Amino acid sequence: MSEPAEGRERRPRRRRRLRRDGLPRHTLSDVLHERTHFQFVERSWRWALVSLVVILAGVGGLVFRGGLNLGIDFRGGTSWTFEVKGKDPSVADIRSKLDALGLADSEVLILGTHNVRVEAEEMTEAERTEVSTALADYAGVEVRDVAVTDVSPTWGKTVSSKALQALIVFFLVIALYLTFRFEWKMAVAALTAVVHDILVTVGVYALVQFEVTPETVIAFLTILGFSLYDTVVVFDKIRENTEHLGSARGETYGQMVNRSLNEVLMRSLNTSFVAVLPVASILVVGAYLLGAAALEDFGLALSVGLATGAYSSVFVATPVLAWWKEREPRYRSLRERAATRAPRPAPVAAGARGAGGPGPGGAPGDAAAGPDDLAAVPAARPARSDGVAGPPAVGRTSYGSVTPRPRKQRRRKR
Repeated sequence: MSEPAEGRERRPRRRRRLRRDGLPRHTLSDVLHERTHFQFVERSWRWALVSLVVILAGVGGLVFRGGLNLGIDFRGGTSWTFEVKGKDPSVADIRSKLDALGLADSEVLILGTHNVRVEAEEMTEAERTEVSTALADYAGVEVRDVAVTDVSPTWGKTVSSKALQALIVFFLVIALYLTFRFEWKMAVAALTAVVHDILVTVGVYALVQFEVTPETVIAFLTILGFSLYDTVVVFDKIRENTEHLGSARGETYGQMVNRSLNEVLMRSLNTSFVAVLPVASILVVGAYLLGAAALEDFGLALSVGLATGAYSSVFVATPVLAWWKEREPRYRSLRERAATRAPRPAPVAAGARGAGGPGPGGAPGDAAAGPDDLAAVPAARPARSDGVAGPPAVGRTSYGSVTPRPRKQRRRKR
């Protein structure tokens, strides 16, 4: 026979550990099911400090490392690309060949396994032919198999100016769209995040000295669109929750923004994860297995931009919007009202007043009743219109427990 229900020992539920603010610690299930309560807005000063440190480090890289490492397409010059036959290419051996020709300042890059690219300053036709012959002799190929590309500095300046014009047009179109779709303050907050992405990406390229090529510029414009897409998703949720702001007691605009961020956090993570997968394939398959340098430049720029864009949409654009909107009279009054509202005292049962409060059967100055005394005191009887006290009220006691109704005893049928 099974043990009666009264005699079973209930297994104690495992209590979740609490944080310093009294909220339970997050688990992976909370993140997957959007039950998080991260304080993005209240701790925005931390994210601002992180962004400031990264931007200052980038400025230091621009100053102390000689600026960006511009590719041959921007600074102009001559490049040779060839494949080495029968052996693995060695940077030292190739550089010794170039030193004999007076090209000690040239750059040698190993692309993939057997492909090599050499970059040098602009030179005459006879000098280019001499270098091509030396490189073909080292690689064990014919001179015609060495691809030579000559780029003038004028072409690089044209590419830079076109990229700057595209960026300005991009800013204007996005600002007009966000102003029409949401409001102009959201547009300014989103563009602030875009400027943040530009500064961080340029700083990373200056610190690590990644080469800046036209492929990098194309990828850079692509990641700005991704950053704005994630920001628009968050702002759309904020606009939706703003319509119901004030229905929750004591909720401020910043708290509503924080709740909106937690509601779309998993969506942002999924978007970033799905976007990273093709970028990883570009880097691994295109750059390292196939030896395509253009794919490597494109993949590096996308990787840096995706990480920066996912960060700025949550930690830059939204806190800036919350800080700005809470300065408006309507939302400022909500914040002041929530800060000055006194906490409601817990209801005390009849006859269980503290010291200094007269209760039935007791004089002023009686000691405060403890939890056991409060539980034993019946609930107050509501008075009727004729002045006669009614039956004992059935409801919640001072500790939130429900007073059970008396069970009706069933008569045993004879």
